[in-house]
Amino acid sequence: MQPEPAQASHPATTDPPSSCAPNSTQHGLHRLDENVSGYLPNGDSRDRGRHATTGASSGSLPPPRELSSGNSASPVDRIRDYESASTPSPRKPGDFGFVVVPSSKRDIYGQGLEEFPNEVLTHILSHLPPPSLSSMSLVSRRFHSLVTTPHAWRIAFSRYFPGPASLRDDNDTEEYEHVLSQRRTFSRLTTLASWRNEYILRTRLLRSLSRGKPADFTPPHHNGPRQQSTHNASAVFTYSSMCIYPITHIDGTFGSSNSKPPMFIHGAAEQGVASMSDPASGKTGTGSWGVSFPQMFKHFSDIFPGEAEWGLGPGEMVGMPNVMDVGQPYGMVYGEACPQGRAYFLSSSEKHGRFLPIADTASHPYLGIPALSTIGTSICSVWIAKSPQILKTTDGLFGILCGSSLGTVTAYALGPNPSYDQRFERGQVTAKWVLCPGVPIIAISVDENYSSKRRAQHRIWAVVLNALGEIFYLVDIPVQPEIQPKASPEELDRMAWLTGRSVRWELIESTRRVARPDPFNKLLVDGSYSPRSSSNSMGLDQEQIAAETKEIETYLALKPKHFRKACDGWNMRRRLEVDFASDDNHNAGESIIVMDCGLDEDRASIRRFMRQKVYATADYSHESFPSIQPYQSSIFGGPTHDSFTPPSRASDQLPDNSSITIEWHVSDFIFDQQKSLKITTSAMDISSFAQLIVAEDPLFGMCGDSTTSSQLSSPISQMSQVSSPADVPGNRARYMAVGTSTGSIFVWDIRAAVSQALNIVNTISPIRIIHTDSPQVSCLGLTSLYLVHGGNDGLVQAWDPLASSTQPIRTLNSRFSSRARRRLVQAEASALGVGHNYFAAGAICLDPDPTALRGIVSLGSHLRYWSYSSSAADQYKSNKRRLRHSQRGTNTSPNTHRFISTGRGALQDYIATEQYELERQKKDDEKERALLSGRFGVDLLGPDASEEDLLAYAQLLSEESYTSDDRKRRGSQSSGSGSSSSETVAPPTGIEKSHAASTVPPSSPPVLHTVDEELDPDIAEAIRLSLLDDSPSPSPSTSGPDVQFQFRDVSGSSSDTFPPAPAPAASSMAESSARQNADDLELEFALQLSLAEEDIRQSSSVAEEFPALGGESSACSPGGRRGGAKGKGKARVS
Repeated sequence: MQPEPAQASHPATTDPPSSCAPNSTQHGLHRLDENVSGYLPNGDSRDRGRHATTGASSGSLPPPRELSSGNSASPVDRIRDYESASTPSPRKPGDFGFVVVPSSKRDIYGQGLEEFPNEVLTHILSHLPPPSLSSMSLVSRRFHSLVTTPHAWRIAFSRYFPGPASLRDDNDTEEYEHVLSQRRTFSRLTTLASWRNEYILRTRLLRSLSRGKPADFTPPHHNGPRQQSTHNASAVFTYSSMCIYPITHIDGTFGSSNSKPPMFIHGAAEQGVASMSDPASGKTGTGSWGVSFPQMFKHFSDIFPGEAEWGLGPGEMVGMPNVMDVGQPYGMVYGEACPQGRAYFLSSSEKHGRFLPIADTASHPYLGIPALSTIGTSICSVWIAKSPQILKTTDGLFGILCGSSLGTVTAYALGPNPSYDQRFERGQVTAKWVLCPGVPIIAISVDENYSSKRRAQHRIWAVVLNALGEIFYLVDIPVQPEIQPKASPEELDRMAWLTGRSVRWELIESTRRVARPDPFNKLLVDGSYSPRSSSNSMGLDQEQIAAETKEIETYLALKPKHFRKACDGWNMRRRLEVDFASDDNHNAGESIIVMDCGLDEDRASIRRFMRQKVYATADYSHESFPSIQPYQSSIFGGPTHDSFTPPSRASDQLPDNSSITIEWHVSDFIFDQQKSLKITTSAMDISSFAQLIVAEDPLFGMCGDSTTSSQLSSPISQMSQVSSPADVPGNRARYMAVGTSTGSIFVWDIRAAVSQALNIVNTISPIRIIHTDSPQVSCLGLTSLYLVHGGNDGLVQAWDPLASSTQPIRTLNSRFSSRARRRLVQAEASALGVGHNYFAAGAICLDPDPTALRGIVSLGSHLRYWSYSSSAADQYKSNKRRLRHSQRGTNTSPNTHRFISTGRGALQDYIATEQYELERQKKDDEKERALLSGRFGVDLLGPDASEEDLLAYAQLLSEESYTSDDRKRRGSQSSGSGSSSSETVAPPTGIEKSHAASTVPPSSPPVLHTVDEELDPDIAEAIRLSLLDDSPSPSPSTSGPDVQFQFRDVSGSSSDTFPPAPAPAASSMAESSARQNADDLELEFALQLSLAEEDIRQSSSVAEEFPALGGESSACSPGGRRGGAKGKGKARVS
């Protein structure tokens, strides 16, 4: 508050001047006062300064007076007058209606936070971020009870994700606060969802998407090239589709683990070309499927140039661009949308495709088979299965569906498949119907998740739309009669018509064609009536069937110009979207959305048709004689007790006397804009939980309210019972988005409430409007977490449909990228690029798991695949401490450069490899050390032993081992000295060989030489050869061997034969056998043989060198060993 200035007075005063410095409440230019005071007398200046400062806090100023130019006032007075004039007149405290009085209890802090009521406190806590809100549960017990309840988290969720409130501009009004506090409708992210879980998980996933961290990649087990994993380190990977035309259709499976990598199939509707790819392998395409054998197709614009398409113009024929549909597990189907058009099927397990059989049909009126001609038939819509569930439930009858310009629907089989037992040929016709003769079938939609539960609830599983806006749907599954083996094509076609009569296509009455006014009755037929194929359930006789068939043939001959003239609403460019999983808890609730794109003079509009079952109970109060139910007693004689089983929540509680009536409630989706729009593309939420009905939703089966579920098996058994979709976070909503030609995107909840009255059409406003930078939105992809748009300028961005941010979360592809500019140049320079936009995004496919940030988009003929890490969500779901302090995004982090394959990234890769080698070498050294320790005891001295200690210890062990071996050797020599030391060489007259050489007396002549300890190498070789001899060893119990040696002189005239040595005595033999074992005896015998041979060889060499005179043989001297006579050479003979 401004201080109250006092009236200035100038009487003299004796008070000393104030020594305090002027405070912040004092006004005026103090430096100017000091400067001016130098021009005045000292006392005058002091008095004026003192009164100016004191008067500002004690007195009051008079009303401002006009400053006269004639009066000569001092500068200080002029400043004071100026400040007084600019200061507003203060108000007295009595002028206010209230007086602020400080509290007597809390003079400083005021009211405490815990004194607020729970409602206000919850509202205050909702402004906190998720981590702070979670930590508030630790403050007190009251805070814990408030934070753990879903109410606080729901309000915080609504505040962080404004949703519809983001479309309002009145942010300061109560109505805005009311919209902001409403429940948000969305599709949940996880199975066991709660408001806290959704709030934390959704914010962290969006933060992970905005950061753009690449997902963790585990390389496959097989050894691949080094460059194979380089692109996996990047979050985005762009590669070629191997198609030369822009990709318009994409379908794929993203895989659940590294063993099942993502696989995609993509096709270009321009020329019917398709290919497959695996982004994880780093290859541009998988093999040569789809491009090895291209097929040439007919086009309406080529055959009939200048003719108007879509049945317009003269209206004599129906023509449009060719249609295509792809399914990754099963292949591609392509339809020629021109007269005499054909359907082409290329299986994913084959490289060659085939044209589906579409032949002229002869008329069989009594069988309900009309005559059909292929001359004016065009294939206007096709569909192929994308999951095995639909094949299993329909027993393989519905693999392919084709809609023609004559209003016929034909079903084909995919061929042999493990999903069903019936064996079909590839492309075999299975069923046929005529739903709207003469009116083209422009769209087909089939429930890919059709299961036995949905079949038991009689839910819709197939929907078709024709050019007049009529919607036909199918509830039952056809039954095929038994077919003979090796049936002819005519028999197969007839059986297909009979199969089609087993079920009936129903028509939504509110979509029935509307006839134009015909006051003069000029039209041949009624414009509001159309015949169609009947079913066996109608109970028609043959005459009625024949009459119906003739009438159908009459309508088949009509041209499009007739229906345009007789009926309103001819439009072949409508779009169809079906929500098969929408549920109203009464086995119904399917939503069918039809879009008028507004491409011509028509205005764009979107209308929803929701199916509801109404159970009407019969009233028996007006019966004159009401029936009495008999009393049934028990067969066991006891009283009858009605057994009551708690019903399941998914089951219908219907009385026995109830009847079912099908009603279709209509709603319109509005754009909230006055200017006309043109719808260019549309998409629905493809999340896993958005495609589940209530009976299949695990959240309803885990809360203990079902009689089939166990309390212990439910992880949330302590939670409150989830009895309705309103109790589920997000209310089981499902989003649908449409893109316009102005670059805007509109998002609606297609499961919004309907009008209770059947004849009232309610309107549904969008929950989010996104204005992109693209001139036109060409494709869309949508999950429960984020929305991805692709523009015709190549811009691809991700958005939050709940409007947590009005800006795009991340740009997946920039229109200013160098690659995009190259594509534009190539499209302009290529002859094949004329008329094609290789710059635009053509199709988007996202992962059905919203917590996996993966997807793929086509940019002309190229594909761009992204896979971002959701580690922030994993941190919440698993160990929080391990990933709490992440260093991602800092230059000093070792993980920052591991996603780069060049520069520092390559160096980091090399360092990581070297580190791995060092760790492996360390493990090998530890293993070797453990082996040496166990074998040699090298660690007996402890880990602190030095190398010198180990060498000294090894020397001690070696000396001890040597001493022990030497002692053993001496002991063996002393024990065997009786045999080895007394072995002698016999005199020249004979050689004495005996095992008991110890019998020789000790007074033997000294000329006998003992055997030397160190054997000659020749002797050792002789010993080895003797040991290898195969002759049996002599037994020690037998006598010595009988060996004879013959010596022949040089001339060879005479020879001396040595007699065998005498056998030893029995006593000596017994002593020798007792002293040595059998092995020693064999070795000793071998030594004796070797010594004897050596002595004989020496004697022979001496005799040859010095022959005896007179031709007599000279005996060898006992000491006849000479240095050169060892048998190693021949002597010269003179």
